[in-house]
Amino acid sequence: MTDLDQRPDRRTGRLPAALRHAAPALLVYAGVRALGLAVLALWCLGTGKSPHTLLTARWDSLWYVRVAEHGYGWQTTLPDGTVHSNLAFFPLLPWLERLVSALTPLSYADAGMVVAWLASLAAAWGIFLIADRMYGRRAGVCAVALWAVLPVGIVQSMAYSESLFTALAAWSLYAVLRERWVTAGLLAALAGLTRPVGMAVVAALWVAAVLWVVREKRAPWRPVLGALLAPLGAAGYVLWVGQRTGGGLFGYLDVQKQWGNGFDFGYAFVRFIADKFTSFPSALAGAGLIVGVVLVIWLYVTGVRQKQPVPLLVYTGIVVALALCASGYFGSKPRLLMPAFPLLLPLAVALGRLRTSRSAAVLAVVGAASAVYGALWLNGSGPP
Repeated sequence: MTDLDQRPDRRTGRLPAALRHAAPALLVYAGVRALGLAVLALWCLGTGKSPHTLLTARWDSLWYVRVAEHGYGWQTTLPDGTVHSNLAFFPLLPWLERLVSALTPLSYADAGMVVAWLASLAAAWGIFLIADRMYGRRAGVCAVALWAVLPVGIVQSMAYSESLFTALAAWSLYAVLRERWVTAGLLAALAGLTRPVGMAVVAALWVAAVLWVVREKRAPWRPVLGALLAPLGAAGYVLWVGQRTGGGLFGYLDVQKQWGNGFDFGYAFVRFIADKFTSFPSALAGAGLIVGVVLVIWLYVTGVRQKQPVPLLVYTGIVVALALCASGYFGSKPRLLMPAFPLLLPLAVALGRLRTSRSAAVLAVVGAASAVYGALWLNGSGPP
């Protein structure tokens, strides 16, 4: 048995011991992200673009900064007459940008990047804890490494909300697995203030609480309170948007519809893939998309067969369904799948069974490819 196979002792509940236990995973994660940022900086030397601008002041980052600066109510009208409103963006990240900027000399954009970097470390720690609890320390380190080397992993270092949401989701799910219901509910409420997909965390908690009550044949106040707290973030923001726009319960959906977003059970995505097969070069991209979708489904089915905890399966299933079955922004689907980290657990288990040298070699190659792809991706037309 190696050091990575050892389970934490009783002191792990204390913060210093818990950090020591997670240190290998966090160091691997930090190393992968540092490599990605270094390659991005070198790539930008050739393109003449600013890596700082790419990370903090493009695409969705600009919308979050506008919310932090001016609050809600700003919108732009496109040449085709459609209206894009900043009400589409949930408030927790811009709130944190405003807080960090108020406490430091940082601009809102730089504050957003700092929040993302810290949140990505917190997400890595949460992912490690879940994998470690289920499969052991080696699998935990591998799960974090795999999350870091995702092809679009560079988004974890951008002033986007994916890292913040994944951190809140992972820690909420970890609290659910430990039956810390109130903590899970509070974190789920914050996740619901971060992204619309926060409903996946809420659903996972609700299902876990119901199963616990059925199993224990009693309903103490903690599971009930956790279940009541969980939806407050998402529900509060959606209802506020409905009241502000005059759209009632469907006001937020109307805002998303103006952005071209909706849920059509994947019909538009299937058409998008089918259109790729009209010419040979694009057919390769279409084939790649099909392989990617099949891989996602296969990983989810493998998680079911490995009997992952029901809350993880519920959470992952909803994240995957919302990402693949949304009707717009097809290029963003890899990014939208990023919070579905339990998909990586079967791969983490398999990788953890290899010799350390072999698993390290695999991760080094994939990490280098991810860094290059991330630099190429951000220097493209976007949006990621």
